[in-house]
Amino acid sequence: MNTTLRIIVFAFSSVLLAQQPNIVWITSEDNSMHYMKLFNENGIATPNIATLAAQGVQFNRAFSNAAVCSAARSTLITGIYGPKLASHYHRTDKKIQLPDNIKMFPEYLRNKGYYTTNNSKEDYNIVKGDSVWDESSRRATWRNRKQGQPFFHVQNFTSTHEGMLHFSMENMQKTATKTSKDNVFVQPNHPNTVTFQYTNAFYRDLIAKMDTQVGGVLAALERDNLMDDTIIFYFGDHGGVLPYSKGYLKETGLHVPLVVYFPEKYAHLSPYKAGTATNDFVSFVDFASTVLALSGVQIPKTMDGHPFFHHLTDLNSLKINGDVAFGYSDRHGEKYNMIRSVRKQIYGYGDRFDEKYDMVRSVRKNEFKYIRNFQPYNPDALMNNYRYKMLAYREWKTLYDEGTLNQLQSQFFEAKSPEALYDIDKDPYETNNLATDPAYAKILEELRNALNEWMHDMPDLSLYPEHHLEQEAAADPIAFGDAHKKNIHRYLKVANLQLLPFDKAKKQLKKKLKDKDAITRYWSLVNCSRFGTKAAEFNHTIEDIMTHDAYLLNRLRAAEFLGITAAYDVTSVLPDLLYEAQHPLEALQILNTIVLLRDFHGMEFSINTNAMNASYAQDKIISSRISYLTQNQTNDK
Repeated sequence: MNTTLRIIVFAFSSVLLAQQPNIVWITSEDNSMHYMKLFNENGIATPNIATLAAQGVQFNRAFSNAAVCSAARSTLITGIYGPKLASHYHRTDKKIQLPDNIKMFPEYLRNKGYYTTNNSKEDYNIVKGDSVWDESSRRATWRNRKQGQPFFHVQNFTSTHEGMLHFSMENMQKTATKTSKDNVFVQPNHPNTVTFQYTNAFYRDLIAKMDTQVGGVLAALERDNLMDDTIIFYFGDHGGVLPYSKGYLKETGLHVPLVVYFPEKYAHLSPYKAGTATNDFVSFVDFASTVLALSGVQIPKTMDGHPFFHHLTDLNSLKINGDVAFGYSDRHGEKYNMIRSVRKQIYGYGDRFDEKYDMVRSVRKNEFKYIRNFQPYNPDALMNNYRYKMLAYREWKTLYDEGTLNQLQSQFFEAKSPEALYDIDKDPYETNNLATDPAYAKILEELRNALNEWMHDMPDLSLYPEHHLEQEAAADPIAFGDAHKKNIHRYLKVANLQLLPFDKAKKQLKKKLKDKDAITRYWSLVNCSRFGTKAAEFNHTIEDIMTHDAYLLNRLRAAEFLGITAAYDVTSVLPDLLYEAQHPLEALQILNTIVLLRDFHGMEFSINTNAMNASYAQDKIISSRISYLTQNQTNDK
């Protein structure tokens, strides 16, 4: 290439780069939309975010797909559903390796010439390559880019994080809140006590502080003369953080605030007018593809998400499925160029949060929310040490133990239904389960089928126990899912037997408890625990499994059922299984069941820590469970 041609190519490339928008993500940790006045009448004013919304688009129905940091961020950075990658367990013991054809999306931006920076939280459950960020640190800024280079910058604020509510009783008594605790809203399934009032008020003060920090980023962009060239997203990284929000597939755990600002220069990239508040559904799985679309980067076919802002001339470049509706917009008089994609339904997932296991899935469509509890005998209140550092959590448990809560406030501590259906418009805190109401049978079936289809199509790897995935799937979860899709479909059908009346399920359960396939037996045992004493006719078979099954977790699930139904004294059986466990995630599941049976079924266990695999002492989450179980243990061998 001669010198003149090089100059022309360089100049042309510089013009193209200059035409690409800068994009900034401002994220706040652990806050759902419920505590901000912009989105909810019971929230606190956030003037900087409100100003951004007045000049941009306010999304009233934006959702994280997971209710905890690492799982939510793993979806954000890949544009792929967590259960498909096994990236949705909170803080994985072994990070997932992405296959060669899947990248964290900032890498695609860098390849397009963008300067990518992150300040500074990552918290991915995935091995991060070296080509994702130009800089990722507490000092990362767009200011170190080349002159004229477009940038993608993430600014994360921790001022609303759950840990900020781990104050002591002494601090609560000494530190006044700016928000009046006497008039603050306390949601109906919480006890309206001084502790909950103070915690609500203190949390709203933190949100006001976060809004000031958002204002600081906007001021910095203004000082650098970048507001006219920059598209800005503000959103919460998932819900939280008052009790029964972060870590749970409630609206308070998933429904996030989202505002997107477009400068006039790039207004043509949005099908919404400035100042619009829309009820269109969007979710975290869509964010990566949206940024790529806004930047003019081709969206990889490996992504599950769809851009909710897109300016195209070729509709064929978009994947189309039953979850997303596409329509043309004439927002700018460009009817055949502007494509608006709107999600019909939103999916959520939760499995392990730190040391606490529970498998839950959800789907929301319009005002209805469906939740599938695959292990409904696990109360939501099952101990999670980090959660219970909060005074409000601890007081709630004390009041339950004392019998002073009403029925609504007690739901958190009791076994769940395998499936739940809520009308969010009428019941925003999901307290009235409509799943057994004949008037809602049609919508229940529709959402149940939608969830099953989604889990099947991914496929959802969580139908295998986590330790199995770590051993067999971590090197390439996509390939593992493709190779085992028929098995996963079969396991889902087995797991769904628990949705039937026992009389209709028992014939198949009897057969599948003796199936040659270990995971089929596993889910059959889980089903028996769901049915409780109704499944007592299988006691002999299940005792045999507890004693002789070659798959350790099947012996665990058998002991779990016999313990829940009080058909067998398992107080020595479960510790013995713990000592036998060779994988830390096997041990963790056994400990989860011991906590369940101790705290909610009144059993006493003695744990001999010296008999456990010595390496477990170095495992943070196992140590957390052991510490909880042995803190008051006087008969530890």
